[in-house]
Amino acid sequence: MPLHVPPAPAPALRSVLTALASPTAVSEARTPSLRDAEGPAVPELPLPLHVLDRITPEGVSATRLAGWRFLIRCGDRAVAAAETRLTADGWAFSHFFEGPYIASTERALRQAESTPQPYQARLLSVPGLYMLTLWLHGDCASDGVTGHPAATDLLVPLAPAPPGIAAHRPHRVAELLPVLTLRVTPPTPLLGSPTPA
Repeated sequence: MPLHVPPAPAPALRSVLTALASPTAVSEARTPSLRDAEGPAVPELPLPLHVLDRITPEGVSATRLAGWRFLIRCGDRAVAAAETRLTADGWAFSHFFEGPYIASTERALRQAESTPQPYQARLLSVPGLYMLTLWLHGDCASDGVTGHPAATDLLVPLAPAPPGIAAHRPHRVAELLPVLTLRVTPPTPLLGSPTPA
């Protein structure tokens, strides 16, 4: 089943194209693979990047859109990524980067292509765990900007994943969210124990 990738806002794409065309932006980026790439660099697969800010005591996730992430392809492989963010003046280029999440994102997207059910591809960051997941959202008609993880959506942790959470294994939100809740919630002090200063 083809994976649905929501269209990025045109200004976000334009800002990435402008940065790629700027020798200064590329040369100052901490991305040797992008600086050394031969051939044209093309932004593709724009994914809305959502951040899991908190999980309520009822287990409801509070997420927000943080930006759009584009894979930057040179030839037959993605060599870097570009991120955009929303400013007071609209969508703007933020930065280029490279690292293990580039190949891991490509791998997770290839795996998701083989799912029988259609999904919309998004990214979900869990800053408290230094974790990034491919979020397969069941509402393919959504704009990619709004909505929260539904119980039946899938989360695919990207490598490197936190200890004890398998990378590239799809988890239903209803199964993974309680695990994440336990990990990001500070333990409640026992009665009579000293409270941390």
